[in-house]
Amino acid sequence: MFGITSEMMITFVAALAAAASFAAFVLPMLNRSEKKEHYKNIIEKKKKDLFESAKENVNNRGKSISAKDSVATFFKVQQIAGEMGEKIREQTLQAGIRHPMAPLIYIGAQVVLPIILVLFSMLVLSKTDKEISDAVVFLVMIGAMFSGFFLPRIIVKNQAIKRVEELNITFPDALDMMLICVQGGIGLEQTVERVADEVAEHSPVLAEELGILSAEMAMLSDRRAALSDFGKRVGGHGKSFATALIQADQYGTSVSQALRVMSDELRDIRMSNAEQKAASLPPKLTVPMILFFLPALFIVIMGPAGIQASQAGVGGG
Repeated sequence: MFGITSEMMITFVAALAAAASFAAFVLPMLNRSEKKEHYKNIIEKKKKDLFESAKENVNNRGKSISAKDSVATFFKVQQIAGEMGEKIREQTLQAGIRHPMAPLIYIGAQVVLPIILVLFSMLVLSKTDKEISDAVVFLVMIGAMFSGFFLPRIIVKNQAIKRVEELNITFPDALDMMLICVQGGIGLEQTVERVADEVAEHSPVLAEELGILSAEMAMLSDRRAALSDFGKRVGGHGKSFATALIQADQYGTSVSQALRVMSDELRDIRMSNAEQKAASLPPKLTVPMILFFLPALFIVIMGPAGIQASQAGVGGG
């Protein structure tokens, strides 16, 4: 039979190592290109939607429809879909859900899920052999109903919180790049677009939001509306950024000055957060030290003395 020699094993291992090295080198590049492609697709889709919306507004010129009325038309019920629809839309946007049907699906889930969970609870309770009191059945039904109603809200809220935290981490660096571009004489729209291209590899979420902001600022007639929508979608530092630029545009102050003030403020916030985490570290380490470090330390210190004492007792006996 054909035997496997050591030279063949070395060649095989070397080939595997070369393939792993090549994959480790190529996969990050493919991932970056994939992120950029996804970001560009989202921006192109947003530009297309804005173009279609502008075209529809031109065709329907003379019909004044407010934002609250449009949401009411969307839900077909004006009494329900006013402020509640706007609030739900803002929550879904902060969670990164941009689909126009998202608020309707959200409300539908709050209606359907309690019914499904109640029916499932009744089915489970009917299959049990033990006798269950009416009070327990009532509590289970109420719990299933409230769980189904609040589950969509909890999911969307948690997703929004995670997304805002991720954006707050990467936004200060993007703001510094914006300040450099604006001080170099580049316009705000071109600055936002350029920074979005730069951060696409490291923070796709922020790149998408900045790209949408750039598209809205380029295609909408009102820059303040684009900035206000950006603040609603992003929240956190992004909302402060939008408010600062809206005020700078309203009062005619320098955009670079507003960005510089906000950049300094974000640096101070980052430093204070770091100091707060450093100050909270000793109390957090107290319990692990008591549970893990102190017993091992006592064993190391008292162990040799105990061994010597036991040996002296055995020798004396």
